[in-house]
Amino acid sequence: MKTLQFNTNINCGGCIKAVTPTLNGEKAIASWQVDTANPNKVLTVTGDVTEEQVLALVEDAGFKATKA
Repeated sequence: MKTLQFNTNINCGGCIKAVTPTLNGEKAIASWQVDTANPNKVLTVTGDVTEEQVLALVEDAGFKATKA
């Protein structure tokens, strides 16, 4: 299991609510959180997923992410 970090445009509670079903629906993700207090809105994902999988999931949810 690994921990990955991404800079995102997920910047509020509403955004987190919008991305939750997508990230929670991925069985390979053990946990995730977004630090909206950080200027880069850092998404931290723990699990057996690749960077590409997380980037695709965030994009599918309507947000942007780049490797931190």
